[in-house]
Amino acid sequence: MTDVAAESEALTDEAILARFQRTKNQPTGSQTLGFRLVAVSQADKSVEVEFDAKAEFLLNPMKQIQGGYLCAMLDECMSVACMVASGMTHVAPTAEMKTTFFRPAMPGKLKGIGRVAKWGRTIAFTEGEIYDADGRLLAKGTGTAVPTPFQRYKS
Repeated sequence: MTDVAAESEALTDEAILARFQRTKNQPTGSQTLGFRLVAVSQADKSVEVEFDAKAEFLLNPMKQIQGGYLCAMLDECMSVACMVASGMTHVAPTAEMKTTFFRPAMPGKLKGIGRVAKWGRTIAFTEGEIYDADGRLLAKGTGTAVPTPFQRYKS
């Protein structure tokens, strides 16, 4: 089977997860956040992500993760959930996002959940949460994104 034929077939959750885990071209923003995709569910239009929040990159003067980085983590979770929901055929640039902070985030391992609540023809509604290592909810986000086929995005 050629690569082109393989790309046109529907990808399994396992294949999508493997693609993310073996990539050599992870965006620098994702690297800074310590992003790693842990689980994928196309059926649920959701992803589970781990962030290795490094103190030397992400802290504010109070020695907590600066809120803008938590927003970026939520955006990453929700955007990747959109890619998964599309079967890896679309990107989904964020049009709008709202974040609610529940408690301070400290450096270390954080868990992110991203999901697509509704995938429409021109807009996707997304949700995300960030949890600490003890399972406490740190921040929650909702957003709208614009599903865009990879080919149109690249041009």
